[in-house]
Amino acid sequence: MLEEASLKTLHHQELLSRFKEVRSRTAAICHPLSTEDHLPQVVFYASPPKWHLAHTTWFFEEMILKPYAHDYREFDSRFSYYFNSYYNSIGKRTKREERGSITRPGVNEVYDYRIHVDNGIEKLCEHPLSDDVLDLLSLGIRHEEQHQELLITDLKVALSCNPSHPVYATDVDYAGGYDSQDDGWKTINEGVYTIGAAAEMKEAFDNEQPAHRVYLYPAALRKSLVRNAEYLAFMEDGGYERPELWLDDGWSWKNDHQVSHPMYWMKQEDDWFRYSLSGLQPVDGNELLCHVSYYEADAFAHWAGYRLPIEAEWEAMAAELEWGKRWEWTGSAYRPYPGFRLPSGPTSEYNGKFMVNQMVLRGASPATAQRHSRITYRNFFHPEMRWQFSGIRLAKDQ
Repeated sequence: MLEEASLKTLHHQELLSRFKEVRSRTAAICHPLSTEDHLPQVVFYASPPKWHLAHTTWFFEEMILKPYAHDYREFDSRFSYYFNSYYNSIGKRTKREERGSITRPGVNEVYDYRIHVDNGIEKLCEHPLSDDVLDLLSLGIRHEEQHQELLITDLKVALSCNPSHPVYATDVDYAGGYDSQDDGWKTINEGVYTIGAAAEMKEAFDNEQPAHRVYLYPAALRKSLVRNAEYLAFMEDGGYERPELWLDDGWSWKNDHQVSHPMYWMKQEDDWFRYSLSGLQPVDGNELLCHVSYYEADAFAHWAGYRLPIEAEWEAMAAELEWGKRWEWTGSAYRPYPGFRLPSGPTSEYNGKFMVNQMVLRGASPATAQRHSRITYRNFFHPEMRWQFSGIRLAKDQ
């Protein structure tokens, strides 16, 4: 019993240290921003930086402090409505596309809110915590780490709409970079493989579990990701004008939105450029392709004579691949694993209710929290979305 209590105290202290680290990093991401940069919501799916700062704080207040810290005083009762994301079981919320309209409370008040809640969590952690509270604190930390990546991608969307092509930071890009340039293939042998996170992996989200067995047929995955020069060849070969390459949904999306190149690309005279967080950059053919939708990835794979890997193939081969520089589209729909069970309480809305009409991405990107860069992690987005740092890995049947 003494050993168990000591381990719990150590876990308690580690979580508090991680909490402080994660909260500081979110503020550091926003440090280069002006007050005005915190506010715009230029598209419905990308939230303003101010909203991310407040929502991640709301999670700790709503899920932990209000139900478990009995002497806690709520910062502002209106914030429960303003900064709830999608937790219908908790109460009403603002519409996703209207988050940018919350100009009040102001940016400074949101930072005051963060300090208030941080103090509340640290005070709560002065006392022994139940397993339920420790689990929620761990989830809140991982939740904020996810939002750090979304914060980076969302602020890039907002800054990209500024005609001055503003620089977030001269040494920050995330969408550039190269790999080993090895276009060889790694073979997957036919057989049974175990996929998913083991029960003892406490960092894993519920959608990564349970671990289960799958049967895979012989296949191969390309070692390198698709590069800009390859995608330019697809474009120059009329890839965006050839309906036989596209899924019907993708063809309609492309036409409806007049898509003819990856997100953030623009042509000036005869040269292609891409908007990056370090400003406008020429498109380098040897750099890894970035910011394409599932529809574009699938069309490119058809054009190249291959396909996208299914997520089980990707996970089975990940240890032998170079990955982590791009989220990689797979050909798998986002669905629950066999034996998946929703957790009880408000956190039942965390992942499970999104398991429809979305596609799985595997890997990570330079904007991903290091602790989330693992082979079992399942990212997921609607097939038309491309504001994430997403790329393409090819697969083929053997």
